[in-house]
Amino acid sequence: MKNNVIDFVIPWVDGNDLEWKIEFNKYVPKNKLLNSEDRFRDWDNLQFIFRSFEKCTPWVNKIYLITYGHLPKWLNIHHEKLVIITHKDYLEKRYLPTFSSHPIEINLHKIEGLSEKFVYFNDDLFILKPLSIDEFFKNNLPVDFAISNIMHDGIISHIVMNDIDIINKNFNRHVGDRLTKRGIILKNFFKWFNLNYGIYCFPNLLLLYWKTFTGFLINHYPQPFLKSTFYDLWTKEEELLIQTSLSKFRDNSDVNQYLFRYWQLVSGKFYPGNINNMINHRKYIELRTTNDAVKIAQDIKNRTYKIYCINDSTSKGRYTKETMSDKDFNFSKTILNKALLEIFPEKSRFEI
Repeated sequence: MKNNVIDFVIPWVDGNDLEWKIEFNKYVPKNKLLNSEDRFRDWDNLQFIFRSFEKCTPWVNKIYLITYGHLPKWLNIHHEKLVIITHKDYLEKRYLPTFSSHPIEINLHKIEGLSEKFVYFNDDLFILKPLSIDEFFKNNLPVDFAISNIMHDGIISHIVMNDIDIINKNFNRHVGDRLTKRGIILKNFFKWFNLNYGIYCFPNLLLLYWKTFTGFLINHYPQPFLKSTFYDLWTKEEELLIQTSLSKFRDNSDVNQYLFRYWQLVSGKFYPGNINNMINHRKYIELRTTNDAVKIAQDIKNRTYKIYCINDSTSKGRYTKETMSDKDFNFSKTILNKALLEIFPEKSRFEI
């Protein structure tokens, strides 16, 4: 049925592509920490993501692969579900070239043919077990969690605070009584105080004292979106979104795709998910050492979780003391890809 049309969107970059490197070297990022090497490195395991799509989410309508223009050599470009999108296909010329994920993310609604309901993936997200549509959408709404938090800890904390600032700018007592934080929560009371959240209802209760939104529980997993949310936000905050779209590299003044998620939450356009599903069946880990790689590989082989996020944190930064050596990186890549090959040994129809 039309209501069950759900697309996937996944951006990918080949940091070894010569043409891309030449273009990249023409520009210099102001913020080295936000634009470290690990942002552009390819772990040579995208094929396993597509194998997981075929095995675990056969119900997906179309898969939009966004690239600079390069493609994996193994990719079957004629697969009926695959739609290849380059930056030039949907980003305005003035935004190009871009080496930031933010313009790529906040302009997704401009992709021709993209369905109203879609799930945004990063190329470090792996599905390890079969998933139903209900994992992402129920009653035609994105499955999500309206759980309050105080702030985000990490190198993108400034960007997340920018997102929160825009939420509070558009949802406050000066705009309308029903748009206050308390008004929004009372209007959608059972979406904020839902039995599915368990003890996570307490942060919502404790932070109800503050008149403005202080933050939301972040999950770095496949994110379900309504395309109409993007249109709504662009109508309200076009100037700000253009400013981020013009950024060649990530910058602390940017907003990112979390803003659109937060907008869905405060607008009530979501279905309350089961927090135990996220805690017990999804895993996010920042890979900094070979020991991390060994642990992740074991989790993958055991299929301990439904969804696994392997965040490349191997470059020296806020929490990584030293950049991982080439030897350790190659070891980590090999052991992870062997584990993925063990659970997805057969080529998918997305491969030649």
